[in-house]
Amino acid sequence: MSKYEISEKMAKITIEALEEKKGEEIRIIDISEISILGDYFIFASGNNRSQIQAMSNEVERLMGKNGYPAKQIEGYDTANWILLDFGDVIVHIFDKENRLFYNLERIWRDGKEVESTSLK
Repeated sequence: MSKYEISEKMAKITIEALEEKKGEEIRIIDISEISILGDYFIFASGNNRSQIQAMSNEVERLMGKNGYPAKQIEGYDTANWILLDFGDVIVHIFDKENRLFYNLERIWRDGKEVESTSLK
């Protein structure tokens, strides 16, 4: 399995975890051709601190279960923006206010938006 295929599998696992916890406005941006930071940025929103932490927990659990432990997790305690770094897949889980404020999707608009159904 190539490095990119592994990243694609990781992205798919992440999406499944976010959907399981009712994540909203889930977006996947392929940044592999524009950045050395990784292959995918994944964005999702939650409605409150408990849901955002539950989404983070589920992503971390499912990724770990599949052999992809998080390299770093930031923002868990405040849960207005949790960043989970899995190397080539970086997950951003926001509350709605901070997602609008930081608007990372705009910053990474040169990346290619990917539909979750196209992930293998």
